[in-house]
Amino acid sequence: MAKFEEGLRYSESHEYVRVEGEYGYIGISDYAQHALGNVVYVDMPEVDDEVTAGEEFGAVESVKAASDLIAPVSGTVVEVNEALEDEPELLNQDAFTNWIIKVQLSDPAELDALMDVEAYKAHCEEN
Repeated sequence: MAKFEEGLRYSESHEYVRVEGEYGYIGISDYAQHALGNVVYVDMPEVDDEVTAGEEFGAVESVKAASDLIAPVSGTVVEVNEALEDEPELLNQDAFTNWIIKVQLSDPAELDALMDVEAYKAHCEEN
């Protein structure tokens, strides 16, 4: 059973963003990591790269599928979770603790287009 975390904003493509001040931590939801299965590789952008809401910024590969990562918000990458380079399976252990990238948000109003936890739960139940 997938876990859902309060206080995050979720996209239809199963990424989340945790906002802390002017920064957003972006990762995949617990629902997404369950659907993917055992994660074996995470393709991440570089620090200082720009990500744009609705556009691909990397990929997650598992033993059974590869899935593009779609940015839920726009911003500049200020940090990547380097632990995932050596241990991509951390996403399976705790998708919410093990975010993928940290961005400086360029348009906080984009958060309004994302789902809260209740809307996201309903979205997952429909699919």
